[in-house]
Amino acid sequence: MKPIRALAACLMLAATPAMAVDLGDDGLHKPTWLRETFKDLREDLADANAEDKRLLIIVEQRGCIYCTEMHEKIFPDPEIDALIRDNYFVVQMNLFGDVEVTDFDGTVLAEKDMAVRWGVMFTPTMIFLPEEVAPDQTAAQAAVALMPGAFGKGTTGALLAWVRDHGYENGEHFQKFLARQLQQND
Repeated sequence: MKPIRALAACLMLAATPAMAVDLGDDGLHKPTWLRETFKDLREDLADANAEDKRLLIIVEQRGCIYCTEMHEKIFPDPEIDALIRDNYFVVQMNLFGDVEVTDFDGTVLAEKDMAVRWGVMFTPTMIFLPEEVAPDQTAAQAAVALMPGAFGKGTTGALLAWVRDHGYENGEHFQKFLARQLQQND
């Protein structure tokens, strides 16, 4: 009987995610690199700049299987985790949340209404901001890159590096940058 119990214990461990991330009361994943802020994006951008990091907004929702995939398989990858920790100031929004968010143009809306304003339809959606945003722009207008949906380690890591290195400024489309990165890793 003991071998059966040992086998059952092994199977249960195999079924448990190795990199489980805590869930908050809102049902969203709460990695340790996530910042708790008042969600005034003007202040968040100033804080990100003060730390020499890029502001990244990640929009998620309770029960999102793709968010879980990102938090359990992609973000914990040591290279991606280091890219995020070293280079990004990450603020989380709930696609259906009621917490007030202040956009760069001063508009104050609940998270769910701000997501509509920005045209966010999928979770997760990662919105990458430049170091400076005009006071009459929204986050969506100012974004240098927007990643709607879950992607693998290669694409996610490449996008984090491309934004960090201002790849969008040199005229190279991200897809060409990604193809070059993938070729170099083969």
